[in-house]
Amino acid sequence: MTARRLSLLAAVVAAVVALSVMVLSLIPFGDEKGAGVALIGGPYELVDQTGRVVTEQTDAGKLRLIYFGYTYCPDVCPTELSVMSQALDLLGEDAAEVQPIFITIDPQRDTPAQMAEYVQHFYPSMLGLTGSPEQVAAAAKTYRVYYAKGPGDDEDYLMDHSSFIYVMGRDGSYLAHFGPNTAPETMAEQLRKLL
Repeated sequence: MTARRLSLLAAVVAAVVALSVMVLSLIPFGDEKGAGVALIGGPYELVDQTGRVVTEQTDAGKLRLIYFGYTYCPDVCPTELSVMSQALDLLGEDAAEVQPIFITIDPQRDTPAQMAEYVQHFYPSMLGLTGSPEQVAAAAKTYRVYYAKGPGDDEDYLMDHSSFIYVMGRDGSYLAHFGPNTAPETMAEQLRKLL
């Protein structure tokens, strides 16, 4: 990788982290009645790595860890999915109460087969979800996820995107989120409190 490309990649990563913090800080809380509920999460219909249709109700009854990214991501996505996997390992038997979910923001390249190949490198029960561009956009919108395709040809490009791991409750409601560089131990400790 050339020095120019490394510099560009570092600038993109820094911009994404800064934008992620800014976007999450702008997320409105509550409705017009002041219920104090974060407006994160909602209905989606996607396809997992086996071709099965998955909705926000598929794993009702479990906590869900949800991360939006893409399989061609050079560093941020594999790092965050590794942290998620390590945190689940630290939970031991309690990890059975948590469903890890990786949702692509690059449906053009992330087919079910590509997702299957990718998620096998992380936690055994991780779901890799994809769909049509419209389905992915709808899911990302419900989670207030920013993403945009970077420059490049049809096969060689990077995606800019926010980078948060969302914790959704057993009923699908937003409980918490973890920002970039959260330690697996911190994540496991917080998850244990939510189980």
